[in-house]
This record gives sequence, structure tokens and C-alpha cells, in this order.
Amino acid sequence: MGQGLQNKTTKAVTIKALAGARGFPPLVVVMFHFSEGHHYSGWRPLDFLATRGYLWVEFFFVLSGFILTHAYWPRLGDLLKLRGYGEFLRARLIRLYPLHLFMLLWILGLVIALRALGHAGGYLSIFDAKYHQDISTQGFALSVLLIHAWNTMPSLTWNGVSWFVSVEFALCLLFPVLLWLAEGKVWRGFALIGCGLAGLTALLLTSQHGLDITFHNGVLRGLSDFTVGVGLAVLFRRVKARDRMPDWVHSVLQVTLLALLGYIIMHTGWSHTRYDIFTVLPLMALVFALAFDRGIVARGLQMKLPQLLGEWSYAIYLGQTAWLLFIRFLEQCVYPAPETIVLGLRFSDLIWWLEPLCLVIVCTAWGALLAERIELPLAAKLRARFGRRLDPQSVPTPN
Repeated sequence: MGQGLQNKTTKAVTIKALAGARGFPPLVVVMFHFSEGHHYSGWRPLDFLATRGYLWVEFFFVLSGFILTHAYWPRLGDLLKLRGYGEFLRARLIRLYPLHLFMLLWILGLVIALRALGHAGGYLSIFDAKYHQDISTQGFALSVLLIHAWNTMPSLTWNGVSWFVSVEFALCLLFPVLLWLAEGKVWRGFALIGCGLAGLTALLLTSQHGLDITFHNGVLRGLSDFTVGVGLAVLFRRVKARDRMPDWVHSVLQVTLLALLGYIIMHTGWSHTRYDIFTVLPLMALVFALAFDRGIVARGLQMKLPQLLGEWSYAIYLGQTAWLLFIRFLEQCVYPAPETIVLGLRFSDLIWWLEPLCLVIVCTAWGALLAERIELPLAAKLRARFGRRLDPQSVPTPN
């Protein structure tokens, strides 16, 4: 494809509001993982937001299906050819794999270092404790192959959050088929949305943990969400061409969806129940509402800070495990006894809020460092080596 056409396609697919919308969810996911593994704050609004952190994965999968469909729709013919399919997968792996591999090796280094410290200090490493995460050879090998969340493991393994990357890779393998199904009449969009929601509902009704489905049936969860995103992109393509609504209408829709989401989070009880679906529905609708890049919420997401957080979001998400594990090490070997007075307060009272606050700040800074020094430079080098075909530069690929 000529450079001129590439630039034209690149410009057409940029949706800044959706790029900025990626920035907030990883921080909620960080809070969820911290709260589940350590403690909740006791403040109802924050706890209810944090405990539903895993549901923002639905937002990412829907966003992924939406953006890839929106960007690659004109390239369906290429994707259905063997060469084009291979180039598409190569482009997606350039996006997903380098940081995944880096974090996998980082966790390996952490395992070696903390075990060495435990041996030297005469105590048990957190990786040898009773409830440690899986760090098996099998889990490592499957993680390298990106198939560790294809019902191949009995638990999360190594960099646990990378189950998302494994599922995303599976969705990339299936994407040309879904894009082919989306081609044609607008009813196909509604049909895809219906099929996705039906799949998600079936998983919810058979799950014992709500929609917190990861290493087992995570691909089915991702496929259901992704299919909804593909369907929404079909509808968006039709509506966008006829959109004459004033900005205030978009603003009202976006604010209404956020208000509805807030109400549902605060009034549907604790997480991991069948009520999860009520949180998911407005999250999905937000992808569609923000895609027009108009309205008050969209304008806020187009500002510099959300755009930066959106650019770092994949790294924030993948990098969090290292610091969650480091907190366990600090609690085991560094922190004083809970009743120790520090700065006039009991240490347990002081750390109650300080720990999660510092975690969010550190994970954001670590994500920025990973993105700017590992993820983006490596992707640029690989693209320079292998080319950009079937990889629009400005596609804000979700995490």
C-alpha cells in the first residue's frame, strides 16, 4: 500500500476520546487487585468502585473490537488473504508482545532475587509461601507462547494480569472472521451485539465469580465483549455518516451514561454476582458514545493528561504485578509491627491509606517508564525492521 494511502487511513481512524478513555481503567484495576489481596478502605464509594475493577476489562475488550473494526474495515480484503493475515498478526504482536515478554522476564528476575534474599535471611520467600502465585515451568512456557489463558492452566501464572494479553492474541487470530461477519447490512451489527451479550450472559449464569473470568473461559469472555465492540462499530459507521446532532446532545448522553454507571456501582451491592451485567452495559455504551469525539466528556478525554495516561495504559496494566508482589515483600520483611507508632500514629493506621495511594502513583510512574523506555521504542524498532503494513500508526489499540 502506498504511503499516501497509509497516511490517509491513519488520519481517518484517530479517535482521541477513546484513546484518552483508556487512561482511567488500569488504575481502577490496580485498586481492585490491591484491595482483594490486602484490604479495602472502608469508605463505601471507593470500595464499591475498586471491587468492580475487573469489569473494566469488558470496556477494554469492547474497545478493542470497536477500534480494530473501525480501523481495518477497508482492509477486509487484505485480512482474508494469507499474506495479509500474517502481516496483521505480526503488527498486533509488535504491539502486544515486547512488553509482555519484558514483564515476564522481570517477574522471573523478581522470583530469583526474593528467593535469594529469603535464603540469605533464613526466611521463606513469598514465592514459596502457602498461597503463592503459580511460577511453574509450564506456566512460563505457555506465557511465552501467549496461550496461558486458553484454558491451559489451572490458575493465573507468572505475571497474572497478562491473561488479558493471551486472550487479546486469541481475538486477533479470530478478528478477520468477525470482520467478515460484520460486512453488509446494518442488522449484522445488531446481531453481533446480541450474540456477544448472549455469550456474556451465559458465562455469567454459569460462573461462581460473576464476570471475573480469567485463565478459565477468559477467551469466551473476551470474545463475547469483543463481538459487541465489532457490532457497535458497524452501527457507528452508519450513524456517524448521518450525525447532525449538536454537541450538547452528545454531552447529555455521555453524562447520563456516567451517572447511570455511578448509580449502578453504588446500588447493586458487592461484586462477583450476576448483577455484574448491569455495570457492564453502560461501560459498553460509553465506547459508542465517546467514539463521535464530541461532547463534554469527550473533550475532557482529549486533554493532554488523559491522552498521556491512555498512551501509558497498557504498560500501567501489565506492570502492576511487580509492585503488588513488592508490597507483599515489604509486609513480610520490612514493615514494623502494626502497633508501632510512626509520626504519632499506629503504623497500621498510617499505612491503611498511604499504601494504596503510593501504589497508584508508583504504578503510573512505572507504566510511564515502561511505555517510554521499553514498549514504544521496541515497537518503533520492530516496525522499522518489518514495516507498517496493516498497522495504522494512530490506532489507539486498547490494552
